[in-house]
Amino acid sequence: MTPFLFLRHGQSTANRDRVIAGSTDAALTELGEAQAREAAIALAGSGIRRIVASPQRRALRTAEIVAGALGLPVETDTGLAERHWGEWEGRLVADRPDYFMVPEGGESWEAFRDRALAVCRPILAAGPAPLAGPAALLIVAHAGIMRVLRDRLGLGFETKGVGNALPMRFTPPSAAGLSWQVEPVMKLQPEPASTPAIV
Repeated sequence: MTPFLFLRHGQSTANRDRVIAGSTDAALTELGEAQAREAAIALAGSGIRRIVASPQRRALRTAEIVAGALGLPVETDTGLAERHWGEWEGRLVADRPDYFMVPEGGESWEAFRDRALAVCRPILAAGPAPLAGPAALLIVAHAGIMRVLRDRLGLGFETKGVGNALPMRFTPPSAAGLSWQVEPVMKLQPEPASTPAIV
């Protein structure tokens, strides 16, 4: 595998209201749109040649803003959609007893993980266009997809997730016995503002 970049969508209406979005097609807020523009600035010069996004409106709109700034098209893959939370969608995040619970009418963690991983594997294997520079692939999706990537790449499950529109760089091990690394893309301008409630 090669290095790649990951970007969670900007603040959505569900994030703002601190409710579980899941499969609900929540839109970006004005803050979310501004966060996406900040992310585009942070990602300028990263050598991105390919952008693959979840088709859900909050992720797709974020990807479109970044892609517009970089002059690139956006590919979508339904497998990058957020975990389906069934009857819990629209309820307060704070009321959810356990991330690993099996929601009525939704996906278990295991089913979601396997579904997302089945999609991420070929995307990562395909990578960027030939002769592209390091981290030339950008995935724009959701906190749940970030959790799957961290878990499957041996970085450990992260309950807290990742902030809205904060670009993250995944770097593969440089030698046998070493692990993947993940870190924010650092630029001189302020990091994108994030919401405290991560769904």
